[in-house]
Amino acid sequence: MTKIETLSVPPTDDEVDTWWAVQVSAHAADTAALPGVPAPTRAETAGRLRVPSGRGRFAHWAQADGEGHASLLLFTEEGNTHTAFLDELTVRPDSRRRGVGSALWERTRAELIEQGRTSVSTVADTGGPAQAFLEAAGFVNVLPMAWYVQELGEDPAAEADPDVSGYELLTWAGLVPDAWAPAAAAAHAAMEDAPSGDGDERFTAWTPERVHAAQRLVLDRGGKMLMVAAVTSAGEIAAYTALVIPDPDGPRALQYDTVVVPAHRGRGLGRAVKLRMRAEAAVRHPALRRIGTTVADENAPMLAVNEALGYRRERGAAVFRLAL
Repeated sequence: MTKIETLSVPPTDDEVDTWWAVQVSAHAADTAALPGVPAPTRAETAGRLRVPSGRGRFAHWAQADGEGHASLLLFTEEGNTHTAFLDELTVRPDSRRRGVGSALWERTRAELIEQGRTSVSTVADTGGPAQAFLEAAGFVNVLPMAWYVQELGEDPAAEADPDVSGYELLTWAGLVPDAWAPAAAAAHAAMEDAPSGDGDERFTAWTPERVHAAQRLVLDRGGKMLMVAAVTSAGEIAAYTALVIPDPDGPRALQYDTVVVPAHRGRGLGRAVKLRMRAEAAVRHPALRRIGTTVADENAPMLAVNEALGYRRERGAAVFRLAL
């Protein structure tokens, strides 16, 4: 019988090392046809395991012999205590089809039931073992999307001075300045109309405190964060984009939210903030070589912006959901 153990709080160095080793081996096997996809670094893994989320409580489990692990985020924020997010369920390639994944899933499912959750969602690549496992467990694809990547050239700053009349482009490293946090929270509300599929997670209002908490989580986990905003003379953030470098010593970054407030759409602001971000990132993080992001298949405006900026489709992915 497969023995499943709960990780220490916080996880020990040995537990982090074992977890990371599983991730690296699984990544090598599952992305063999995509050699450019970078594996997570140990610093990223340690940060995610040791620094709790402000949105809920994490539960981490590992197979006793280091053959696999699972991580579940149980939301505690108001409006979402009925659901949860399966952050990871990974099994070493040489240990698959031996019941390890099923044992981890049964432990995860038992926790969901015990905590009274009526649904759980996750994000996974499509067309491979992850999708097959999830569908066998009853998960349904509720939001098709894909990973898109942009390789940074020798001098990306050469084309990085967008001219958007009537707006000023500001760049912030780390936390958004206190004076701009309320405007950032207001702008984030525009995310409510972004494609979300048939998910169970409810959109909750953002406050300046929540903006800072989300950004501080990235920093506390050892990462770096950049934000570029197009602002008006009245102090409104009309558009912004956020970039996260999970490991400052690593070559990749993740493009997080890109938002254009409805009243300011159709003026090229999305392209402008992303173009400026690329230039700022190249200057501030010269080791950076690749920016990755996910975009829903139905989000035609953002797909068009990314294509104009040189992003290419790398691999398919989706939000999967299970009703318990």
